[in-house]
Amino acid sequence: MKELQRPARLAPGARVAVVATSGPVPEERLQAGLDVLRGWDLDPVAGTHVLDRHDEFGYLAGTDADRAADFQRAWCDPAVDAVLCARGGYGAQRMVDLLDWDAMRAAGPKVFVGFSDLTVLHEAFASRLGLVTLHGPMAAGIDFVKNTRAQEHLRATLFAPETVRTITSGGTPLVSGRARGVTLGGCLCLLAAEVGTPQARSSAAGGLLCLEDVGEETYRIDRYLTQLLRAGWLEGVRGVLLGSWQDCDDYAELRPLLADRLGALGVPVVEDFGFGHCAGASTIPFGVAAELDADAATLTLDRPALR
Repeated sequence: MKELQRPARLAPGARVAVVATSGPVPEERLQAGLDVLRGWDLDPVAGTHVLDRHDEFGYLAGTDADRAADFQRAWCDPAVDAVLCARGGYGAQRMVDLLDWDAMRAAGPKVFVGFSDLTVLHEAFASRLGLVTLHGPMAAGIDFVKNTRAQEHLRATLFAPETVRTITSGGTPLVSGRARGVTLGGCLCLLAAEVGTPQARSSAAGGLLCLEDVGEETYRIDRYLTQLLRAGWLEGVRGVLLGSWQDCDDYAELRPLLADRLGALGVPVVEDFGFGHCAGASTIPFGVAAELDADAATLTLDRPALR
């Protein structure tokens, strides 16, 4: 797996677009997130349809076509330096194939930030544009607007990425050891669902795989991991970082399952790494060469996430 192209870091005054790709966005949280971004001396602009709700499917932020159009317009606008997702939920799978990836490639590299359902777009940016992306908090996410640590780690990554080249989690090794590879990953259920689709990569070979999820029972996590194993998607992976499992079964029940499914890979695995659906989540760049030290619970990037 090759390291991907790094977009430019942000500077004061940079314009950032906030768009809804998935679930409906609460207006009060959107305004709170925009205020945070303004406090960073950024110029946030909200997508036209960011507050829409689908007439028939209330779990979607407007129609697939409108969500895709907002994203496309933001990415292809030469005045926009970064695109931040407003929230996750569900819906990115329904709009990702509506994007014009040739036009987005021509628009040049930009910063993309999101997590959870946006795992679909992280995979697409890697496979279609070869671009480093940021697995980090979303502008209208409650974990962002109410958590200073999450805000500050994202801010440092955007403005001074050399200051966060080593990400320290305080986690523990599930399987000891060190490994080198290129970071990738996201929400486990989405990675499993994307196997075989046009926008997803064919495997995690050569990668340091970051996994997390929310609201899943242990047998479903078993199913997702087993699907990835049976599809050969985990063959050649170099190491695994486990993030949060918020609102899943008790971790005492989940941990043996993770050891059972991942331990046989013969690679370092670190748990409780502090990314995903948790308070104070760290921003993890995807597409960057790095070293994982499972015993020290650190991820050290070869280069800053943004140039």
